[in-house]
Amino acid sequence: MAKLRFKGIHIYDGKNLSKDKPITVLLPKGDLVFPLLQHAGKPARPLVSKGDQVLVGQKIAEADGPVSANIISSVSGTVKAVEKRLTATGRMVESIVISNDNEYKKTEGYGQERDYTKMSKEEIREAVKEAGIVGLGGAGFPTHVKLSPKNDEKIDYVIVNGAECEPYLTSDYRLMLEEPEKIIGGLKILLSLFKNAKGVIGIEDNKPEAIENLRKLAEGENKIEVKVLKTKYPQGGERQMVYTLTGRKLNSDKLPADVGCIVCNVATVAAVYLAVAKSTPLTHMTVTVSGDAIAEPQNFRVPVGMSFAELVEAAGGFKSEPEKIVFGGPMMGTAMHSYDVPVTKTTSSLLGFVKDEAAVAESACIRCGKCHEHCPLNLMPIRLQMLALNNNLEMFEKNYGMECCGCGCCSYVCPAKRSLTQTITKTKQQILAKRH
Repeated sequence: MAKLRFKGIHIYDGKNLSKDKPITVLLPKGDLVFPLLQHAGKPARPLVSKGDQVLVGQKIAEADGPVSANIISSVSGTVKAVEKRLTATGRMVESIVISNDNEYKKTEGYGQERDYTKMSKEEIREAVKEAGIVGLGGAGFPTHVKLSPKNDEKIDYVIVNGAECEPYLTSDYRLMLEEPEKIIGGLKILLSLFKNAKGVIGIEDNKPEAIENLRKLAEGENKIEVKVLKTKYPQGGERQMVYTLTGRKLNSDKLPADVGCIVCNVATVAAVYLAVAKSTPLTHMTVTVSGDAIAEPQNFRVPVGMSFAELVEAAGGFKSEPEKIVFGGPMMGTAMHSYDVPVTKTTSSLLGFVKDEAAVAESACIRCGKCHEHCPLNLMPIRLQMLALNNNLEMFEKNYGMECCGCGCCSYVCPAKRSLTQTITKTKQQILAKRH
């Protein structure tokens, strides 16, 4: 087991609701909506117009700039509109709306097998780019950019993040149980890009079956190792993962590549395998629908663009009207005022809760120090909040406010129920906006 430790919290994980539910394939009933911004960076540029016919696997929007990503149609049908639509983040985003013809006709070459060992590094990276792959752990950073560091030879770790530390989420766990060969296959492809690198798959110790699965497949692979991590939130954070597995430290000014590491989520690595070895672009997501308000928590494989409302319906609907619906995990996810929005590349889950545990009144700080005690980055959240509330941005930065990873540990443990994470995150956004 990896020995390095960091601060953090032990939290009820809620995974028992859906962890034993196999991935079920769902087909959409209504229109598909493809926001042009479902990744970090610039929105994609549309390649289709109203009335155009499209196929499964067709590029309908292309990367617009060095940090952007292609968008691929998950269905065949007719472009109904290119217009602004509501997304899970609450933003109105320019989107391509496709009327599904339910025939799922594919582009030529879709699913064709390829031997990656006969492909150059440039061809592999181009295949990843064309497939529209982004980080599927939630950040949405274009994967082809991540796989193109300044110097390939200085990368000595390719880390596969299988921690899935957010409560209630089990989509990655099911992927490790049901399709581990895609993860190992994808890791081999990534290792072919970095000749000096070793592959390390990090999995929390509350997932013994996943650990066993991947260890069996990794037997005989001298460049691949599965490491067991202590179950502790936020173990799956990029900085925590790098530190725990390698002892190397990251700050907000550095990327993992700056310390010799490439970090990818297990779903991202599986998507790389499909794109490179199977000529299959990123068109589907594995999504957990769970929470105590969901009648039948499930893990679904669904086409990008499908409405969340259809996922809720497939999970039996709500047992009772939820006070809170969350896109993503309960710690770092986004509360939604409508779930009639599309699944995107950064969708990992939809959670429904009978009670909104965060909807409590704040009180004055009692100086207990719990926020500092549990901060995985050793920050002083209450001090940062006070600096932010007083608009003292200079001191906020000097006190390392920009290092906050937004994990939510401080808000979770605060007995005064202060909105520490929310205030700090908002202040970081203000500072970054002024810089740009």
